[in-house]
Amino acid sequence: MIHLTIEVQREDGTILAEHTDTNHTHLVYDQPYQPGDSIVLRSSRDGVYLYFKLDDALNPDFVYLSGQEYRLSIPFNEKKTSYSPKSFTGQLHLLTVRVASNEEISSYKNLAANSHDHHTNSTLYPHASANVETRGEAVFAARNAINGNTVTYSHGEWPFESWGINQRLDAEFTLHFGRLVEIDKIVLYLRADFPHDNYWKQVTLSFSDGSSITSSLEKSGKAQAILLEPRQVEWVKLSELIQSNDPALFPALTQFEAYGREI
Repeated sequence: MIHLTIEVQREDGTILAEHTDTNHTHLVYDQPYQPGDSIVLRSSRDGVYLYFKLDDALNPDFVYLSGQEYRLSIPFNEKKTSYSPKSFTGQLHLLTVRVASNEEISSYKNLAANSHDHHTNSTLYPHASANVETRGEAVFAARNAINGNTVTYSHGEWPFESWGINQRLDAEFTLHFGRLVEIDKIVLYLRADFPHDNYWKQVTLSFSDGSSITSSLEKSGKAQAILLEPRQVEWVKLSELIQSNDPALFPALTQFEAYGREI
């Protein structure tokens, strides 16, 4: 049995509400969130697979909790712009976490999805990071590329958030799995707000096992699959982004998916 606790905390650490149960827990919080509030998950064990949904407007995520605590600061103002306007609003909130079943753990799936990811997350995987995010704005953060949203035909606030590179030629995006997994396919959704956007005609994927692959891409906002020889990796990096000759200045990534299985 794994004891799971969900808490809502004030900025000073005051616990406003909490609930603990084994393997599957809920918290119904019946107050509006305030700036500085956080949601905290505590687990009696580390290294556990969970299904996770901390707001009605977020996707349920299959995640790996490497530690015994995860913390999410409630986004407000500019930080909220990459989330649905319905998220974290109102005065009634349902938060749910449960241990994943053996069948769910062993299934073939996208191992890159985590709508609960954020910059300071270091325990709830997958986690996305990058060496640049356009102007440091939430709507261009790396986390947007793993939130499950594949709307590609525009840019800006939700549902058009993306990973933006601020025209950096050396831009790199890294997906961290937090454990060893086996993957055999990467799927990219390039942002396709043409003619505002450019696109990458060639990209390189590098892996923690030391291997790499270079792939050509098309001018499209639809899913573009890159098939791989199965490999066991802890992370994958997207880099060496070769822009097309189109005159537009702004290539960007809407979604990054990585398909495979747990080891």
